[in-house]
Amino acid sequence: MIADLDETIRQMLIGEIPIRNGEVDVKFEQPKREWSAKLTKPTINFFLYDVRENVELRKTGWRQMEPPNGNGRHDVTAKKRMPIRVDCFYMLTTWAAEPEDEHRLMSRVLLALYRHPILPDSYLAGSMPQQPLPLRAWIARHDRLTNPAEVWSALDNEMRPSVSYYVTLTLDPWSIVTGPPVRTFTMRTGQTDTLPKRQEFAEGGLSAEMVNIGGTVFEKDEPRGGLQVAIKGTGFMDTTDDEGRFELGSILPGEYTLVVWPDKGKPKEKKVTVPGKLNEYDLTI
Repeated sequence: MIADLDETIRQMLIGEIPIRNGEVDVKFEQPKREWSAKLTKPTINFFLYDVRENVELRKTGWRQMEPPNGNGRHDVTAKKRMPIRVDCFYMLTTWAAEPEDEHRLMSRVLLALYRHPILPDSYLAGSMPQQPLPLRAWIARHDRLTNPAEVWSALDNEMRPSVSYYVTLTLDPWSIVTGPPVRTFTMRTGQTDTLPKRQEFAEGGLSAEMVNIGGTVFEKDEPRGGLQVAIKGTGFMDTTDDEGRFELGSILPGEYTLVVWPDKGKPKEKKVTVPGKLNEYDLTI
Protein backbone atom coordinates (compact mmCIF):
# COMPACT_ATOMS: atom_id res chain seq x y z
CA MET A 1 0.00 0.00 0.00
CA ILE A 2 2.77 2.47 0.89
CA ALA A 3 4.55 1.56 -2.36
CA ASP A 4 1.35 2.53 -4.19
CA LEU A 5 1.38 5.86 -2.34
CA ASP A 6 4.97 6.39 -3.49
CA GLU A 7 3.96 5.77 -7.08
CA THR A 8 1.00 8.13 -6.72
CA ILE A 9 3.30 10.93 -5.54
CA ARG A 10 5.71 10.17 -8.42
CA GLN A 11 2.96 10.32 -11.06
CA MET A 12 1.54 13.52 -9.56
CA LEU A 13 4.91 15.31 -9.78
CA ILE A 14 5.56 14.05 -13.31
CA GLY A 15 2.20 15.43 -14.39
CA GLU A 16 2.18 18.65 -12.36
CA ILE A 17 5.73 20.04 -12.56
CA PRO A 18 5.76 18.68 -15.36
CA ILE A 19 8.68 16.30 -15.93
CA ARG A 20 9.28 15.36 -19.57
CA ASN A 21 11.53 12.69 -21.08
CA GLY A 22 12.84 11.66 -17.66
CA GLU A 23 14.83 14.88 -17.26
CA VAL A 24 14.34 14.69 -13.48
CA ASP A 25 14.25 11.55 -11.30
CA VAL A 26 11.70 11.07 -8.50
CA LYS A 27 13.05 8.66 -5.91
CA PHE A 28 12.17 7.34 -2.45
CA GLU A 29 15.63 6.49 -1.16
CA GLN A 30 17.45 6.93 2.12
CA PRO A 31 19.66 9.95 1.28
CA LYS A 32 22.97 8.65 2.59
CA ARG A 33 26.30 10.06 1.45
CA GLU A 34 27.11 7.14 -0.87
CA TRP A 35 23.64 7.38 -2.48
CA SER A 36 23.87 11.11 -3.19
CA ALA A 37 27.39 10.69 -4.60
CA LYS A 38 26.04 8.45 -7.37
CA LEU A 39 23.35 10.85 -8.64
CA THR A 40 23.84 11.79 -12.29
CA LYS A 41 20.88 14.11 -12.93
CA PRO A 42 18.49 16.37 -10.99
CA THR A 43 16.55 14.33 -8.44
CA ILE A 44 13.53 14.82 -6.19
CA ASN A 45 13.70 12.52 -3.19
CA PHE A 46 11.02 11.57 -0.67
CA PHE A 47 12.56 9.75 2.29
CA LEU A 48 9.90 7.94 4.34
CA TYR A 49 11.28 8.47 7.84
CA ASP A 50 8.22 7.75 10.03
CA VAL A 51 4.82 6.02 9.97
CA ARG A 52 2.39 6.40 12.86
CA GLU A 53 -1.32 6.31 13.66
CA ASN A 54 -3.18 9.61 13.53
CA VAL A 55 -4.79 9.53 16.98
CA GLU A 56 -6.70 12.77 16.32
CA LEU A 57 -8.70 10.96 13.63
CA ARG A 58 -9.08 7.73 15.62
CA LYS A 59 -12.62 6.35 15.79
CA THR A 60 -13.30 3.29 17.92
CA GLY A 61 -16.93 2.64 17.04
CA TRP A 62 -18.59 0.41 14.48
CA ARG A 63 -20.19 1.27 11.14
CA GLN A 64 -23.24 -0.34 9.57
CA MET A 65 -22.45 -2.38 6.46
CA GLU A 66 -24.41 -4.16 3.76
CA PRO A 67 -24.54 -7.87 4.73
CA PRO A 68 -22.54 -10.11 2.36
CA ASN A 69 -25.01 -11.84 0.01
CA GLY A 70 -27.77 -10.12 1.96
CA ASN A 71 -30.02 -9.66 -1.08
CA GLY A 72 -32.17 -7.18 0.81
CA ARG A 73 -32.75 -9.43 3.82
CA HIS A 74 -33.81 -7.65 7.00
CA ASP A 75 -33.19 -10.52 9.42
CA VAL A 76 -29.40 -10.10 9.12
CA THR A 77 -27.31 -7.15 10.19
CA ALA A 78 -23.64 -6.49 9.46
CA LYS A 79 -21.12 -4.23 11.18
CA LYS A 80 -17.45 -3.47 10.81
CA ARG A 81 -14.95 -1.68 13.01
CA MET A 82 -13.92 1.80 11.95
CA PRO A 83 -10.75 1.92 9.81
CA ILE A 84 -7.37 3.11 11.10
CA ARG A 85 -5.87 6.41 9.91
CA VAL A 86 -2.10 6.36 9.47
CA ASP A 87 0.25 9.26 8.65
CA CYS A 88 3.21 8.58 6.34
CA PHE A 89 5.95 11.18 6.96
CA TYR A 90 8.40 12.01 4.19
CA MET A 91 11.48 14.24 4.16
CA LEU A 92 11.50 16.03 0.82
CA THR A 93 14.83 17.10 -0.70
CA THR A 94 16.04 18.14 -4.16
CA TRP A 95 19.42 17.35 -5.66
CA ALA A 96 21.29 18.99 -8.53
CA ALA A 97 24.83 19.99 -9.53
CA GLU A 98 24.32 23.65 -8.56
CA PRO A 99 22.46 25.14 -5.54
CA GLU A 100 20.50 27.45 -7.85
CA ASP A 101 19.17 24.46 -9.77
CA GLU A 102 18.25 22.70 -6.53
CA HIS A 103 16.32 25.74 -5.34
CA ARG A 104 14.46 26.13 -8.65
CA LEU A 105 13.52 22.45 -8.55
CA MET A 106 12.39 22.72 -4.92
CA SER A 107 10.19 25.71 -5.81
CA ARG A 108 8.51 23.78 -8.62
CA VAL A 109 7.91 20.79 -6.33
CA LEU A 110 6.40 22.96 -3.59
CA LEU A 111 4.04 24.65 -6.02
CA ALA A 112 2.90 21.26 -7.37
CA LEU A 113 2.31 19.81 -3.89
CA TYR A 114 0.54 22.89 -2.54
CA ARG A 115 -1.93 22.74 -5.44
CA HIS A 116 -3.19 19.37 -4.18
CA PRO A 117 -3.98 19.16 -0.45
CA ILE A 118 -6.02 16.11 -1.49
CA LEU A 119 -4.25 13.78 -3.92
CA PRO A 120 -6.19 13.82 -7.23
CA ASP A 121 -8.01 10.68 -8.37
CA SER A 122 -6.33 10.90 -11.78
CA TYR A 123 -2.92 10.11 -10.25
CA LEU A 124 -3.93 7.36 -7.81
CA ALA A 125 -1.91 4.19 -8.44
CA GLY A 126 -2.29 0.54 -7.45
CA SER A 127 -4.60 0.14 -4.45
CA MET A 128 -4.99 3.88 -3.84
CA PRO A 129 -8.29 4.22 -5.79
CA GLN A 130 -9.83 1.79 -3.26
CA GLN A 131 -9.08 4.10 -0.33
CA PRO A 132 -12.42 4.69 1.45
CA LEU A 133 -11.46 8.26 2.42
CA PRO A 134 -9.66 11.05 0.53
CA LEU A 135 -5.86 11.08 0.70
CA ARG A 136 -5.11 14.33 2.52
CA ALA A 137 -1.59 15.76 2.42
CA TRP A 138 0.25 18.44 4.41
CA ILE A 139 3.50 20.13 3.47
CA ALA A 140 6.09 22.27 5.31
CA ARG A 141 4.42 21.91 8.71
CA HIS A 142 6.56 23.63 11.35
CA ASP A 143 5.76 20.96 13.95
CA ARG A 144 7.16 18.12 11.81
CA LEU A 145 10.79 17.31 11.10
CA THR A 146 11.70 19.63 13.99
CA ASN A 147 15.41 18.73 14.11
CA PRO A 148 16.66 17.87 10.61
CA ALA A 149 20.28 18.20 11.75
CA GLU A 150 19.90 14.97 13.75
CA VAL A 151 18.47 13.22 10.69
CA TRP A 152 21.36 14.27 8.48
CA SER A 153 23.85 13.28 11.14
CA ALA A 154 22.29 9.82 11.35
CA LEU A 155 22.43 9.56 7.54
CA ASP A 156 26.13 10.61 7.56
CA ASN A 157 25.51 13.23 4.90
CA GLU A 158 25.84 16.99 4.58
CA MET A 159 22.81 18.96 5.67
CA ARG A 160 20.66 20.50 2.92
CA PRO A 161 17.19 22.11 2.65
CA SER A 162 14.51 19.58 3.63
CA VAL A 163 10.75 19.90 3.83
CA SER A 164 8.23 17.76 5.71
CA TYR A 165 5.48 16.16 3.63
CA TYR A 166 2.97 13.68 4.99
CA VAL A 167 -0.09 11.89 3.70
CA THR A 168 -2.87 10.24 5.72
CA LEU A 169 -3.72 6.71 4.60
CA THR A 170 -6.74 4.68 5.61
CA LEU A 171 -6.04 1.09 6.70
CA ASP A 172 -8.96 -1.31 6.94
CA PRO A 173 -7.77 -4.64 8.43
CA TRP A 174 -11.15 -5.65 9.82
CA SER A 175 -13.70 -8.19 8.60
CA ILE A 176 -17.47 -7.75 8.49
CA VAL A 177 -19.30 -9.30 11.44
CA THR A 178 -22.86 -10.51 10.78
CA GLY A 179 -25.66 -11.65 13.05
CA PRO A 180 -29.32 -11.16 13.85
CA PRO A 181 -30.33 -7.52 14.34
CA VAL A 182 -30.56 -6.34 17.94
CA ARG A 183 -34.02 -4.91 18.53
CA THR A 184 -33.92 -4.60 22.32
CA PHE A 185 -31.15 -3.38 24.59
CA THR A 186 -31.67 -3.63 28.37
CA MET A 187 -29.57 -1.86 30.98
CA ARG A 188 -29.89 -2.82 34.63
CA THR A 189 -28.54 -0.63 37.41
CA GLY A 190 -28.59 -1.08 41.17
CA GLN A 191 -26.67 -1.74 44.36
CA THR A 192 -24.56 -4.88 44.58
CA ASP A 193 -21.97 -6.44 46.85
CA THR A 194 -20.97 -9.22 44.43
CA LEU A 195 -19.09 -7.40 41.66
CA PRO A 196 -16.92 -8.14 39.76
CA LYS A 197 -17.45 -11.92 40.03
CA ARG A 198 -21.27 -12.01 39.95
CA GLN A 199 -23.63 -9.27 38.85
CA GLU A 200 -26.35 -9.84 41.43
CA PHE A 201 -28.23 -6.96 42.98
CA ALA A 202 -28.30 -6.68 46.76
CA GLU A 203 -31.55 -7.76 48.38
CA GLY A 204 -33.62 -4.74 49.28
CA GLY A 205 -31.30 -2.41 47.35
CA LEU A 206 -32.45 0.12 44.79
CA SER A 207 -32.45 -1.17 41.21
CA ALA A 208 -33.83 -0.15 37.85
CA GLU A 209 -34.17 -1.70 34.40
CA MET A 210 -34.29 0.54 31.35
CA VAL A 211 -34.84 -0.69 27.79
CA ASN A 212 -33.93 0.77 24.39
CA ILE A 213 -35.79 -0.55 21.37
CA GLY A 214 -35.24 -0.34 17.64
CA GLY A 215 -36.95 -1.40 14.46
CA THR A 216 -37.50 -0.70 10.78
CA VAL A 217 -40.29 1.11 8.92
CA PHE A 218 -41.38 -0.53 5.64
CA GLU A 219 -43.50 0.71 2.76
CA LYS A 220 -44.45 -2.01 0.29
CA ASP A 221 -41.74 -4.28 1.76
CA GLU A 222 -39.03 -1.62 1.19
CA PRO A 223 -37.30 0.26 4.04
CA ARG A 224 -38.48 3.84 4.28
CA GLY A 225 -36.23 6.65 5.52
CA GLY A 226 -37.01 10.16 6.72
CA LEU A 227 -40.14 9.32 8.73
CA GLN A 228 -40.79 10.23 12.35
CA VAL A 229 -41.43 7.41 14.81
CA ALA A 230 -42.44 7.88 18.45
CA ILE A 231 -43.48 5.98 21.55
CA LYS A 232 -46.92 7.39 22.26
CA GLY A 233 -47.22 9.34 25.49
CA THR A 234 -43.50 9.28 26.37
CA GLY A 235 -41.89 12.09 24.35
CA PHE A 236 -39.38 9.70 22.76
CA MET A 237 -39.11 10.31 19.01
CA ASP A 238 -36.66 9.43 16.23
CA THR A 239 -36.37 9.80 12.44
CA THR A 240 -35.69 6.72 10.32
CA ASP A 241 -32.35 6.59 8.51
CA ASP A 242 -31.80 5.66 4.85
CA GLU A 243 -32.32 1.99 5.75
CA GLY A 244 -35.58 2.73 7.53
CA ARG A 245 -34.12 2.07 11.00
CA PHE A 246 -35.00 3.91 14.20
CA GLU A 247 -34.01 3.71 17.89
CA LEU A 248 -36.07 4.79 20.90
CA GLY A 249 -35.67 4.77 24.69
CA SER A 250 -34.74 4.38 27.47
CA ILE A 251 -38.07 3.19 28.86
CA LEU A 252 -39.31 0.83 31.55
CA PRO A 253 -40.57 -2.63 30.54
CA GLY A 254 -44.28 -2.67 29.76
CA GLU A 255 -46.95 -2.15 27.10
CA TYR A 256 -46.56 0.75 24.67
CA THR A 257 -47.84 2.10 21.36
CA LEU A 258 -45.51 2.97 18.49
CA VAL A 259 -46.60 5.72 16.11
CA VAL A 260 -45.21 6.50 12.64
CA TRP A 261 -46.21 9.48 10.49
CA PRO A 262 -46.39 8.70 6.72
CA ASP A 263 -45.99 11.49 4.16
CA LYS A 264 -49.71 11.27 3.46
CA GLY A 265 -52.65 10.04 5.46
CA LYS A 266 -53.15 9.42 9.15
CA PRO A 267 -50.43 8.21 11.56
CA LYS A 268 -50.04 4.44 11.87
CA GLU A 269 -50.03 2.90 15.34
CA LYS A 270 -48.86 -0.48 16.65
CA LYS A 271 -49.12 -1.87 20.18
CA VAL A 272 -45.90 -3.54 21.40
CA THR A 273 -44.55 -5.24 24.49
CA VAL A 274 -41.17 -4.12 25.83
CA PRO A 275 -38.98 -6.12 25.84
CA GLY A 276 -40.40 -7.90 22.81
CA LYS A 277 -39.69 -10.55 20.23
CA LEU A 278 -37.65 -10.24 17.01
CA ASN A 279 -39.23 -7.80 14.52
CA GLU A 280 -41.94 -6.83 17.02
CA TYR A 281 -41.05 -3.16 16.66
CA ASP A 282 -41.09 -3.13 12.83
CA LEU A 283 -43.79 -0.93 11.30
CA THR A 284 -45.53 -1.00 7.92
CA ILE A 285 -47.21 2.02 6.35
